[in-house]
Amino acid sequence: MKTDTATHFSDVHLLHQDADLLVLDKPAGLLCVPGRGPDKSDCLSQRAQQHWPGALIVHRLDQATSGLVLMARNPQTQRALSAAFAERRVHKRYQAVVQGALQSDLSAQDGAGWVTIDLPIAADWERRPLRVIDTEHGKPSQTQWRILSAGANSTRLELAPLTGRTHQLRVHLAALGHPILGDALYGDPATAPRLLLHATRLALDHPRTGERLQFFSPPDF
Repeated sequence: MKTDTATHFSDVHLLHQDADLLVLDKPAGLLCVPGRGPDKSDCLSQRAQQHWPGALIVHRLDQATSGLVLMARNPQTQRALSAAFAERRVHKRYQAVVQGALQSDLSAQDGAGWVTIDLPIAADWERRPLRVIDTEHGKPSQTQWRILSAGANSTRLELAPLTGRTHQLRVHLAALGHPILGDALYGDPATAPRLLLHATRLALDHPRTGERLQFFSPPDF
């Protein structure tokens, strides 16, 4: 079902392509869609469209976040994938390195070691684009996390967002008192050369064939 031959374009890595969708590995520092101003026109969607005309964004990663991004190659697939995201049928995983020695309360873990953060998130209108925890006006937001490895000054986590709020992972971890290393918005940017947050896994059913697709991208930190 593959129709193209490129595996790299610019500094973006192509993991999968077929007549309906693309799976790309976005580097940190690259926007998913154009920002405001001519200096922010370069982005993942523009680069993809130069190689696959008509490619459409389905979901986004923050500019500072690296990792897997799914794109549709036609409007029908975009609608189907958008519905799959909205109905939580696309499963995502991230890795992050956070500040400090984060400890998990065994009583709060499920059988697989996951702990759930359930804190509502709202826009901070006076400091846009920042988000804040707002128990009165915030939208329901849930993130699962579990420890992969721990040191004296930092902890590597696997993260599973159950909802898809803007900056959700960054806001939730900062609310725990363990911001992601290198986070210029919710932590101390001097703690790492970049935001140590990477979208590592995507799993979904192909919107046309029903085939189960799974993709993995290891972080470079």
